[in-house]
Amino acid sequence: MTAQSSTRHHLRPSALFFSMALGLFGALPSAHADGGVERFVESATFNADGSVTLPLHEGTSQGRSVWYVLLDASDGKDAASLGINQASKLSNARGTRATQKVRVVNGVVDFPAAVDFSADHLVVAGAGGFPPAQAAPGSVGEAGYSPLIEFADGRILNAPQVALGDANAVSRDAAHKLTHDKVLAIDTTRRTVTLQATAGLNGGKPVSYISTEASVDLVAALEGATYAPALGAAPGVGNDGTDSSRASIAVFTNGQTGAGNAQRQGLSSALLDGLSPLNVTTWTPNQGRYSPLWDVFPAVWTPAAIAAGKNLRQSSFGKVADLGKKGLIASLDGGPFRAFPLSPEGAIVNCPIVSAPDRSAAPGSTRNDIAGQVDARRLSRVQSCQTRAQARPSGRACALSSPDGQLSACPVPVPVLSRRSMPRPR
Repeated sequence: MTAQSSTRHHLRPSALFFSMALGLFGALPSAHADGGVERFVESATFNADGSVTLPLHEGTSQGRSVWYVLLDASDGKDAASLGINQASKLSNARGTRATQKVRVVNGVVDFPAAVDFSADHLVVAGAGGFPPAQAAPGSVGEAGYSPLIEFADGRILNAPQVALGDANAVSRDAAHKLTHDKVLAIDTTRRTVTLQATAGLNGGKPVSYISTEASVDLVAALEGATYAPALGAAPGVGNDGTDSSRASIAVFTNGQTGAGNAQRQGLSSALLDGLSPLNVTTWTPNQGRYSPLWDVFPAVWTPAAIAAGKNLRQSSFGKVADLGKKGLIASLDGGPFRAFPLSPEGAIVNCPIVSAPDRSAAPGSTRNDIAGQVDARRLSRVQSCQTRAQARPSGRACALSSPDGQLSACPVPVPVLSRRSMPRPR
């Protein structure tokens, strides 16, 4: 990144003005198939390495410049004008603590709260991977922070903040003290930001999503996301219906491990193998029950399931739920498979889905081969990370800066994992 000046883009609370002022593309379809990939966020550029480049917007918070992206809208007209996902269920969060009530001052969105990006993101794998020995998020929202911004007329946008500070400082932020851990590159003049995306699974097919916030600190650390406890107030714990603001996601903790294992899945694999956990979502943005607010359902294979060899990679939430009913999958507390049981508000991860393979693609094609798609892309990154780790003094941190997975462990014996130690992509 280089230091660059910028002129603030102005926003007014109307979809038409959003389209004009932010330099987007006008009316767009909600999903578009391009080269075998179904692109849900039309304003995004999808890069060969799996990362996603988005328009970057500037707002204010208590006199400071905040930089954010737009990914979902509760209103269909806003979604079409901005080239982002329509998520009608976000309307169910209206008037709750899960949203920030923003003002528009001189055409610029003013946020009550921003994000402190200065902390060191820390994840130390446990002996078996999950649970981690240590975990701390690299960014924390100020009191009341939420990526969901609510306008005076009740419309809601999903607007995760990705940087805090003036344009020159943000552009010079090689230490990741002013920017989100998912930021790979940021250009405050051209108004673009490139973010890591994560591979997941949905209905037997891969999807790609960007995880930006979580309502529980452990989950935020594991996701490389901002800790935003206000999101826990979003209504609908354990409820995936249209009267909820949430959608369900299954997160395996103890699936099979091994980077070359076609059955690998889960948090232990993410921690030990440095790859995506391949979480299982329920809906995509072209479905009415989609929401970017994923209600975490921890999935723990039971000893009986493991002994019987039933602990295979899963790609359908419905099938995961069926395995739970059969007693093969439990939750973190040993109870039945259900929404995150360790908090009365459950656990939410803000993970807008940005793309998926075209559903007409051949089942055996490269685009539908999750293991090859995710793991092969990371081979050169793993080798580079190993080289850096071996050159570090004992005890120094090492991690992969990967577009595929939120947990970025080097598969070499280094004690601490942290993206803060990595050179910043330019």
